[in-house]
Amino acid sequence: MKVLVTGVKGQLGYDVVNELNCRGHIAVGVDKEEMDVTDEASVARVLNEVKPEAVIHCAAWTAVDAAEDNEESVRLVNAVGTENIVLECKKLGCKLLYVSTDYVFDGRGDEPWKPDCKDYKPLNIYGKTKLEGELAVAGALEKFFIVRIAWVFGKNGKNFIKTMLNVGKTHDTVRVVNDQIGTPTYTFDLARLLVDMIETDKYGYYHATNEGGYISWYDFTKEIFRQAGYSTKVIPVTTAEYGLSKAARPFNSRLDKSKLTVNGFKPLPDWKDALSRYLKELYGSDKS
Repeated sequence: MKVLVTGVKGQLGYDVVNELNCRGHIAVGVDKEEMDVTDEASVARVLNEVKPEAVIHCAAWTAVDAAEDNEESVRLVNAVGTENIVLECKKLGCKLLYVSTDYVFDGRGDEPWKPDCKDYKPLNIYGKTKLEGELAVAGALEKFFIVRIAWVFGKNGKNFIKTMLNVGKTHDTVRVVNDQIGTPTYTFDLARLLVDMIETDKYGYYHATNEGGYISWYDFTKEIFRQAGYSTKVIPVTTAEYGLSKAARPFNSRLDKSKLTVNGFKPLPDWKDALSRYLKELYGSDKS
C-alpha cells in the first residue's frame, strides 16, 4: 500500500514512516517543506503526484500555550490544513487517518471519554482547532479514522519526559500538577497501531494511549525519575497552585480504549514498559 504521511519530522510522523517501511508498504513522508498543508494548491499537487491509497495526517500545531496568542495561524494548520487534505482524499477516494486529541473534550468529571462521544467543549485554541479538523474529516469522508491520543512522547521533538529529565538534572525538587489525569502515549507503539488500522476498513472514531491505568502528571514524573535513577524530589501541586500555563488544560483526560479490542486491534503496551523502552532509546544504558 502507498501511504502519504504528513508531519514526518515530528514525533509521530517519524515513527509511522518507519513502521510502514518495516512492513513493506510504500511510505511517502512529507513535512511543510515538501507540502504546505495550509496551501490548497500545494496539497493538491503533492497528493495528485503521489496518488496514495491512504493518508495518515500527523502534522499539526501542537504548542498548546503558544496557540492562545496565534489563533489564526493555528486554525490555518489544524483546521484549514486538514480541510485541504480532506478535499483531495475525497477526490482520490483514499483512506484518511486523522490524529486528534483528548483536548476536544472539556475534561469534566472522572469517567473515561468514549470515542463516539460528541459532547465536545474544548477549553483552548489547540483543542478547538483540532475539533474543527475532526469535523471536516467526518463531515466529508466515509473512509476515515479519527484517533484521539494524549500525553504524547517520542524520539523527535519536545515532550514532557525530555523536559522533566532536563529539569531534574539541575533542580533538587520539582513541582508537578497532580489533578490532571490521563495516560501517556509512546509514538513508537502508537505508530504500530495506526498502521494496523490503515490496513483495514474498520473506520470510525478511536481512542489510543498506552495501557497501565490512569495517572497524574505527578505520578508520571515520579516514575520518570525512578527509572532514570534521579533523586529529584517531586512535589504534588494543583493546577491552580502551579499557575504557569496560558492555555486551560482538561482535568480529566481519561480515554476509553475498549473499542480497539472490540474491533480486533491490539492495545498498546503498559506505559511503564513504554517509558523504559523510550529511556533506552534516548540514552541507552547511560541515563545521566
